[in-house]
Amino acid sequence: MHPQLQALADEFHFATARLHALARAVPAEKWGVRRDPARWSVAECVAHLNLTAEGYAEILREAITRDQRPTTPFTGRYRRDFWGWVLWKMMPPPYRIRTPTIARFVPQAVAPVGQLVAEFEKWQQIQLDLLAAANGLPLNSIRVTSPFNAKLQYNLYSCFSILPPHQHRHLWQAEQVWT
Repeated sequence: MHPQLQALADEFHFATARLHALARAVPAEKWGVRRDPARWSVAECVAHLNLTAEGYAEILREAITRDQRPTTPFTGRYRRDFWGWVLWKMMPPPYRIRTPTIARFVPQAVAPVGQLVAEFEKWQQIQLDLLAAANGLPLNSIRVTSPFNAKLQYNLYSCFSILPPHQHRHLWQAEQVWT
């Protein structure tokens, strides 16, 4: 796998390990409790990540399969475009700018801890599989539209690179609730 894509895969794995540590640290009965009414609970943070992964999966899948695979795999350096860089830069915790999400990605109900963790793991594997399928593609030149804002487009490398920091942002947010 391309080294930059392997680094992203490592970040996806780290997010999964971080979620497992959170599941061990926070009792199940506290997962759905908001410590502050204006902030999400641990369960809502994880449910949001699951909704986000689901929202991106089809976009990633379609972008990967849209064009013919090049005869020579891409071996150069991947680069984030402007919007990808901005999002990648503002995502990691602790966040400086709090941005509300659109209704589609706001959890309406939350499942039990085990189900949330299993769903997160399922979506992580899908994202890792899509990342592996993208290996060798010219990700700098494949454009996708954000599921959060139809006016916002970025290249596929940018898209992949903002997902792990987004996960870490909300896992950090979940850690702040009870740990």
